[in-house]
Amino acid sequence: MGHDDASVILLTCADDPPGGGGTRSGTDLKAVTVPARPGRADVDPLLAGPVRRLVVAGTDADLAAVLVRLLRRERLDVELAYVPTERRSAAARLWGLPHGAAAIELAHAGIARPVPLVRDDSGGVLVGRGEVGPLRGEAYCDGLLVLRGLARRLVVTPWPSAALPHGGIDEPTPPGLAVRASRWGAPPDGRERPIPPTARAGRGAGVGRAVQVGCLPATVVHDGVPHPRPVSRWAWYRHVADWLLVRP
Repeated sequence: MGHDDASVILLTCADDPPGGGGTRSGTDLKAVTVPARPGRADVDPLLAGPVRRLVVAGTDADLAAVLVRLLRRERLDVELAYVPTERRSAAARLWGLPHGAAAIELAHAGIARPVPLVRDDSGGVLVGRGEVGPLRGEAYCDGLLVLRGLARRLVVTPWPSAALPHGGIDEPTPPGLAVRASRWGAPPDGRERPIPPTARAGRGAGVGRAVQVGCLPATVVHDGVPHPRPVSRWAWYRHVADWLLVRP
């Protein structure tokens, strides 16, 4: 990708952006400053032009907000590159993305690859880490029981290994997310540790296409943003199409 590629736009996400408009950034990309967690009015006008890649400089929640707009506008053909502004980015850790100057260079020259698009049942997407808790209830990953009883945190992430190319057109679509219920909120490690259906209580883990939770009212946090109200039911699931992430 050339550094003067007019079809690449850098989105700088800020809590209190100055007066807007397109500028030239220090990376020679067209730059647009948008609010944190940009919405329809911020992103959709950019999609009307010949955009091929959006570079999101911001938080995991900012990246998720831009991806939501691509999903709703049916523009999953647009590549996304991520320059995380927080050192503790779950999405950067999950996808092996660098920070700082290395992230900018990857956004310039990196190749976009399909990765699983994980949605939730409130209309959002998950790019890094989702969690529910503390909670008392049950959770299933596809048909596997992964929680019965109490857990301090139930953590869900997209699962990178699910983005490997299929071996053939008849091969089943691989799973797209991983889940783990634990005492301290440890992230999933890709191993399946189901709970026996007859167990009275237990905390386990799984990899699959969907996670469904039923519990006493609990707090959901997706990509660092708390849901506005407690929930007693929640689901994350893999979308039928992937999104394009620039990654090593």
